[in-house]
Amino acid sequence: MTRRVIFPLILFAVMVLSGVALELLPHQLLMGTYMIVPHWLFVILIYIAIFYDRNDTYYAVLYALIFGLLFDIVYTGVLGVYMFSYALVIYIVRGLKKMLQGNFYVLLMLSAFGIAIADISIYAIFTVIGFTDMPIEVYLLNRLIPTILMNLLFLVLIYPFIIKPMRKWGTELT
Repeated sequence: MTRRVIFPLILFAVMVLSGVALELLPHQLLMGTYMIVPHWLFVILIYIAIFYDRNDTYYAVLYALIFGLLFDIVYTGVLGVYMFSYALVIYIVRGLKKMLQGNFYVLLMLSAFGIAIADISIYAIFTVIGFTDMPIEVYLLNRLIPTILMNLLFLVLIYPFIIKPMRKWGTELT
């Protein structure tokens, strides 16, 4: 199969898995005061932006627009929130990648930054339109920090499986 078919299939599968991820996690973890949002789709998009996209390609941004809209349709009641947030942050990460070398530590740094900015922008949009009324202090402590840590754990766990194909496909990109 070509990369043009593999990436959408992987992104779709990850989107579905992130939707049911909270059901797969232990209930003791979820019954506390912390709220964890699996941005696994966004993590895969960061891999694509850092290790697959070249300076003149924007596949990660395109996939962020498409799958962000699909995520909005399936999981939220407001269209465009994830689409806008994911695409904008992936575009920023692509720009920062040009200044940095693509390695594991840069991946961790850009992912933590990207997940934080994406989640904060989603929270801000939902707050402005009245979809949530969570105070900022509660959000930062009980949602943002656990979300960043859980998504970075996912990033580290999939790193050995995804890095070789991603780099190989990135060098084959013409």
